[in-house]
Amino acid sequence: GIDLAAEAAGFETVCQCEWADYPTAVLEKRWPHVPRFRDITTLLKDAEGLRDAVDAITASLADVSFDLVLSPESRGFIFGMPVAYNMGKGFVPVRKAGKLPAETISKEYELEYGKATIEIHKDAIKPGQKVVIVDDLMATGGTAKAIMEMVEEMGAEVVASAFLIELDFLNGRKALPDCRVEAVIHYE
Repeated sequence: GIDLAAEAAGFETVCQCEWADYPTAVLEKRWPHVPRFRDITTLLKDAEGLRDAVDAITASLADVSFDLVLSPESRGFIFGMPVAYNMGKGFVPVRKAGKLPAETISKEYELEYGKATIEIHKDAIKPGQKVVIVDDLMATGGTAKAIMEMVEEMGAEVVASAFLIELDFLNGRKALPDCRVEAVIHYE
């Protein structure tokens, strides 16, 4: 696989910044049920940083054979669409309940702070297709696990997932034991 720590170190000279400075240079909010909040807006407004983030996620999937990128709304779209474009793949949005216009498959799941329901169009994924999940953040892994379960119900397979940030202390990888998980930035 790709050594993402080495890749991230190389971006320091490209964008004249420390990768780890993006989330820590902005407000860190304390939520009652979430240990830490990491904000990506500082990175998003920096053109070079945004490009480097998308390129790092794309590079982490370079050796993966797949058909589609799936990303949950809304921050997942920010990274999933350009990764799909860079890799010449289709993009499937995973939306909150009631947001998609056609017939859907849905899944309720637990969040760090409650419950949510996500949906995918029933015709978005064909049996036998291989997909990757791209999102901004891996926390407990609940969203990615729910997406994976929907994909499997549709007869397809999640072959990898890639995140800009992983909150290692929440052990989200445990929710995806049989899935390759990549992350550009890790917080312990």
